[in-house]
Amino acid sequence: MNKIILVRYGEIILKGLNRPVFEDKLIGNIKSAIFKFGKAKVIKSQGRIYIEPQDENYDFDSVLAKVAKVFGVVSVSPVWKVETDYETIKATSLKMASKLVEEKGYKTFKVETKRGNKRFPMQSPEISADVGGFILENIEGLSVDVKNPDFILYLEVRESTYIYSEMFKAQGGMPLGSNGKALLLLSGGIDSPVAGWMMGKRGVEIEAIHFYSYPYTSERAKQKVIDLAQIMAQYCGKIRLHVVPFTEIQLKINDNCPEEQLTIIMRRIMMKIAEQVAEKVNAMALITGESMGQVASQTMQSLYCTDAAVNMPVFRPLIGMDKVEVVDIARRIETFDTSVLPYEDCCTVFVAKHPQTKPKLEKILESESVVDFEPLINTAVENTEVIIIKP
Repeated sequence: MNKIILVRYGEIILKGLNRPVFEDKLIGNIKSAIFKFGKAKVIKSQGRIYIEPQDENYDFDSVLAKVAKVFGVVSVSPVWKVETDYETIKATSLKMASKLVEEKGYKTFKVETKRGNKRFPMQSPEISADVGGFILENIEGLSVDVKNPDFILYLEVRESTYIYSEMFKAQGGMPLGSNGKALLLLSGGIDSPVAGWMMGKRGVEIEAIHFYSYPYTSERAKQKVIDLAQIMAQYCGKIRLHVVPFTEIQLKINDNCPEEQLTIIMRRIMMKIAEQVAEKVNAMALITGESMGQVASQTMQSLYCTDAAVNMPVFRPLIGMDKVEVVDIARRIETFDTSVLPYEDCCTVFVAKHPQTKPKLEKILESESVVDFEPLINTAVENTEVIIIKP
């Protein structure tokens, strides 16, 4: 009898002939996530992945928590792996049920069986009924409740049999890196970390870019963004954070462009810089945390003007969400408390009192042409600091 970890995946199963590619990517991501916790074998079998520890003192709780953050994993369970021998199955089931009753004080239960091994002589309902009866005979005070039991004993009868009572929900989605790479415009706010997390969940490898306007924004504001990237790395793996010196460009915009257009022009220049950095790192798209109508720069007309600054796709996974929905996710992935720390980013330094909500692209281009931004953009890209954020 061995204690191991059962890993389930969902969407990958629908991938047809490409399925092994996604499975292998997921297994590689799991191995990368857990290697520091000790030696373990990661094995694929019959639509499941199993983590089999090779150390006696394996840190199960830490590995369970870590694997639950790996994109592509639907749920995880600590399980007992036994040989597919009926007496062994019954004895192990009784031992597990007895431990739960003793430690948790449970009074009711039921047994659920999946028989993947069709050579096993009993069918799933028969196994559940017989094992359940065996447990009832041997544990005083325990009763069956099929609708709302205190615990469920799960049996998966395959080449080996897996017995467990806990199932921890994971992130789901697609394996990280299975759908290309994109560059996230990461501010210090609530939205952009959630946007990056959502694209990571769809299998997109994430790099990040942050625009830093020292001394108008403080070192603490920069550290806040590094801390956000560190939290994101727990889900998205290693993140290269590109920190762009943006002060000179912001001052040029502020001194030479109409006040009501400041935000749109600033966003356009950010996008141009981000596109250059994305091309350097072989990213295929940009990601932003914008949501339709949330602020003046996120109206239909404003987003049109912003997108016109670049040629590559711009992904906005939050576009149809309201703030409450975004905050709920931020709390769940634990970026919220860091995002609301009161350190300003460059987007809040030079703010128009009455920003345009329906800008016209030709007017924006006319105002933008007053300054030759190309050498400023090139200098900013050349002086970008790259910080490696490891999970």
